[in-house]
Amino acid sequence: MRVIENFDYNWLFGRYGLQADGSKIEEPAAVQDVSFNDSCWKQLDLPHDWAVEGPFRTDLEGFTGKLPWRGIGWYRKHFKVDKTDIGKRFYLDFDGAMAHAEVWLNGKKVGGHPYGYTSFRVDLTPQLSFEGENVVAVRLNTENIGSRWYPGAGIYRHVRLVKTSPVHVDHWGVFVTTPSISDVEAEALVHVQVRNHLSVPVKGHYSVSVYELYADNQTGRKVASSSHVRLDLPANATAQDSVSLRILSPKRWSLEATNRYLARVKVYDGKYLVDTYEVPFGFRTIQFTHDNGFLLNGKRVQIQGTCNHHDLGALGTAINMVALERQLKILKSFGCNALRTSHNIPAPELLELADKMGFLVMDEAFDCWREGKQSGDYGSLFDEWHEKDLKALVCRDRNHPSVILWSTGNEVSEQYHPELGIARHLTEVVHRYDKTRPVTFGASYPSKSAMNGTELQVDVHGMNYAAGVYGGPDFYGEFLNKEGHEHLSGFSSESSSTMSSRGEYFPRKFHVSSYDLNEPGWGGLPDQEFAALDRYPAICGEFVWTGFDYLGEPMF
Repeated sequence: MRVIENFDYNWLFGRYGLQADGSKIEEPAAVQDVSFNDSCWKQLDLPHDWAVEGPFRTDLEGFTGKLPWRGIGWYRKHFKVDKTDIGKRFYLDFDGAMAHAEVWLNGKKVGGHPYGYTSFRVDLTPQLSFEGENVVAVRLNTENIGSRWYPGAGIYRHVRLVKTSPVHVDHWGVFVTTPSISDVEAEALVHVQVRNHLSVPVKGHYSVSVYELYADNQTGRKVASSSHVRLDLPANATAQDSVSLRILSPKRWSLEATNRYLARVKVYDGKYLVDTYEVPFGFRTIQFTHDNGFLLNGKRVQIQGTCNHHDLGALGTAINMVALERQLKILKSFGCNALRTSHNIPAPELLELADKMGFLVMDEAFDCWREGKQSGDYGSLFDEWHEKDLKALVCRDRNHPSVILWSTGNEVSEQYHPELGIARHLTEVVHRYDKTRPVTFGASYPSKSAMNGTELQVDVHGMNYAAGVYGGPDFYGEFLNKEGHEHLSGFSSESSSTMSSRGEYFPRKFHVSSYDLNEPGWGGLPDQEFAALDRYPAICGEFVWTGFDYLGEPMF
């Protein structure tokens, strides 16, 4: 049976390369080896951001918080496994590690991932020892990555040890779609991918049950179940199948009533139950229309969203559920009902909270595509990694009812060159793994990029500051009325970037008004956006450009 163990505790940490004070310590050889002496390293629990402790340095970049996040960090953990688990499969699941992660077990490299925001898995099984202590070592290197905001550093999201039978549901291997929903009944179509690690074929079978799921993640009453479905598994391969279940009087997920369900998949090898895999999901319909904005469960909902980076202010980037929930409660008190994950793959906890608290989510992957914005940013990884990273994003997050949009990027240079077809390519990549949600990106300078054909390569078009300097008060009307846009829906993916001094309402030297009367050269005032959205209600709404300052308070 599947066992998931919290692997956050009792790690050892050592830092090399660039240090917090700007000096440099040479990285020793063979840090990944079992025999390496880590007795003088710092002991800590994950998640961990090695840079947020500072010190602040005036010589560092302001846009990354003047914090010493560049360097090389090593994490090591010593652990044992029981001999009774011989024959099982062991995986280590990382929700995110910043950045260029390389993972070793007992001195042998077992995997890694360069993009620090992507969740990834490594297979420990081939190198695992049942005779004594195992040592997992993780190397992270942020010395040469480029970022336009504070990225943090370290294993800043959770890590889990997953133990399964050789025959088991694959990583992110259950996807629940809801093809039809009415007040009378709904269909849950459960797609299942099962992996067979045995060297012989298996005549397997599986079953699916659906339960109501309470806000505290406790399972409620069973509402549907399938019979056992045969699934023949080739040796050392995967097999896919799907089963449809009928749920009577379904409770829809909405912003006001965040009803969720749980799909429980059981996999059998012959007569033996070998794996149980559970996935929360929700019943709801979404539609982006050309004439009536965004519809949730058939009713128009104005998107009143914010753009949010992944850090937690003074706490840094190490994920903290209580702090994250506090941020969302504050935003909700302002009337916010939507979140844009600017401009990277979020922590899974954000989506869990969005499901429970009633937020819509624009789930975003990248800040750039092939043409980067800074040396060492995602542009240097795009060609080799973009399809893998998009697959990880979509397969991990596609069961969340809060997710209504997949976003492939933000203010990318390629938007001005529709002939390249990159926007279309990325849309197609996303739709390989989920056809139930539209794909978009946040386009800068919409008076150009929303009219040149790039906008036709996505399902819904996102426009940054269209009511401000990059468009104008009537630009949404031009967008909606352009020939060829008769089917196209649009929204403000970023708006109302302003400058203000907190608590200053009558400007004085070195201050501007907190009434949001001043904007930077690229931005627009909130009143401009409000007026434009009132004038063109067919536009779905907006995501205000915002963040959280170092007091942990939201600022606009």
